[in-house]
Amino acid sequence: MKKILALLGLTSAIALSGCSGKIKVNPDKQKYEVGIAQLVTHPALDAATAGFKEKLTSLLQAAGREVSFIENNAAGDSALCPTITTDLVSKDVDLILANATPCLTAAYAATSYIPILGTSITDYGAALGIEFKDGKSGKNVSGTSDLAPLDQQANEMVKLLPSANKIGIIYCSSEANSKFQVDEISKHLVSLGKTVTPRPFTDSSDLKSVCQKSAAEDDAIYIPTDNTAASNVSIIDGIFAPAHKPVYAGESGICEGAGIATLSIDYHRLGEVTGEMAFNVLLGKNKIDEYAIQYDNDVKKLYNKERCDAYGIVVPEGYEQL
Repeated sequence: MKKILALLGLTSAIALSGCSGKIKVNPDKQKYEVGIAQLVTHPALDAATAGFKEKLTSLLQAAGREVSFIENNAAGDSALCPTITTDLVSKDVDLILANATPCLTAAYAATSYIPILGTSITDYGAALGIEFKDGKSGKNVSGTSDLAPLDQQANEMVKLLPSANKIGIIYCSSEANSKFQVDEISKHLVSLGKTVTPRPFTDSSDLKSVCQKSAAEDDAIYIPTDNTAASNVSIIDGIFAPAHKPVYAGESGICEGAGIATLSIDYHRLGEVTGEMAFNVLLGKNKIDEYAIQYDNDVKKLYNKERCDAYGIVVPEGYEQL
């Protein structure tokens, strides 16, 4: 039944994407309805959604306005994202928050006139297959990026694990933004003299076998901001911890569940930035087609004390404990 619903949703989304017209904005409205499509429940995405709701509600209340939210979670099933976003379009919401790449691509396919803001997206061009000139889409989509400085992550990983020469990178092959990160950080790690082996998995069913192979062959592991990996940290930790193989994480949620350290953005703050963007779009202060992708440049060096102690890793100055 889930597959049938997803197929029907995708068909409807394709039909809706052909609708042309101006982007819907009603700056004089007193109460807005915002749809939220989130891929899965895990700390990073949850924090982004919470920050978004809190900031948008606060800003609208200060302006004498109200907002209600229609929240949907695909529970990690990307095939349900078109059904969710098509339903939001049918409800004629004032704006859609798409939290994670599959929700963004589904929302973009579903409507050309309702404003869409993404969050927890690494690279919008790679996700949507369109050009963002100076960070602007020229269409009904913008948002915030969770792209961390990958060159700095590579440097920090090498500092913490100088004797790790073989680096395995675990990521979900169906997540375009994960592949983007893998390609970029691999260049930096290779330039630092490391041997890099990308190790893609298709879904949670084959994650265990991929991790087992990496544990047998790699000295250390890097995991990017990958939603499927973040939802399965217990599997990851259950393999690499007994094998005594350290994991450097692309974000704090994965680090807390399976990693030794990370150079991570604050996802709650990222959600707040997205909420500010939503306020500006809804009240007509910024046109979404001319609104450049926003970034949170306040990255933090975080470490997991228990795991670092277990591996005998001496953490340098400047790191905060998770």
